[in-house]
Amino acid sequence: MRLDELGELGLLAELERLGLVHGIEHDAAQIEGLVVTQDALVEGVHFRFDLVSWAELGFRAAAANISDLAASGAEPLALVVTLALPGDARVEDVVALYAGMAEAGVPVRGGDTTRAGAVMLSVTALGRSERVPGRAGARVGDLVVVTGPLGGAGAAFRSGRLMRPPIRVGEGRRLAAVATAMLDISDGLAVDAAHIARRSRCRLAIELERVPIVAGATIEDVGFGEDYELLATTPDALGFQMIGRCEEGEGVLLTLGGRPFDLPGWEHFR
Repeated sequence: MRLDELGELGLLAELERLGLVHGIEHDAAQIEGLVVTQDALVEGVHFRFDLVSWAELGFRAAAANISDLAASGAEPLALVVTLALPGDARVEDVVALYAGMAEAGVPVRGGDTTRAGAVMLSVTALGRSERVPGRAGARVGDLVVVTGPLGGAGAAFRSGRLMRPPIRVGEGRRLAAVATAMLDISDGLAVDAAHIARRSRCRLAIELERVPIVAGATIEDVGFGEDYELLATTPDALGFQMIGRCEEGEGVLLTLGGRPFDLPGWEHFR
């Protein structure tokens, strides 16, 4: 079977079934008190230089990983960076890339550089958290909340640019004290909500009219992903926008005006 037939979730489920990966139900790994996450950006897949500068690419790479720490209620400690790029890349551009990462406010402590035919940037972020909600603890009756407006990334892409990701470390630490499950919205609201539903064995019922949307965005933009706001299930909304509830059942039920509504999302390998 091909990867574009199985999909990312199918691949991970098969690796988990075979016992080849462990503890992958969370946004980040927990190892002896550390919270560790890793993400890669590949030229032509995740970004194009006609849409993003080197400095903005650096910030995006750092922010995407810090977002996973935020979803774990973690305080960021350090980044470790692997950078692969062609030999004819300009030194000034690489400096701008690292300056963009530095702007995210977490120091780079190590990494690796190597030659490649296209730019690939892989960042590992390390942090510490007193409590990691994970994805598997949502309970029937919990509220579903989001930390900020969605759809901005999709609207920006339609206009020929990429949106700068928000950093929600403070919000993540607040929510982690009470949330039963939490992750960041990187693949689209429906796709990411489904991660919680599947691991928690419940249904997330989301009313799309309650979802805050960035000015200029449409409801369809909410399915684009890369908004990097936090989505949590919790008994206490703590003042964050409530967009639904956790119910008996499975999967995600999206409604708009009381009627079922389908939102696509990002699917790796497809």
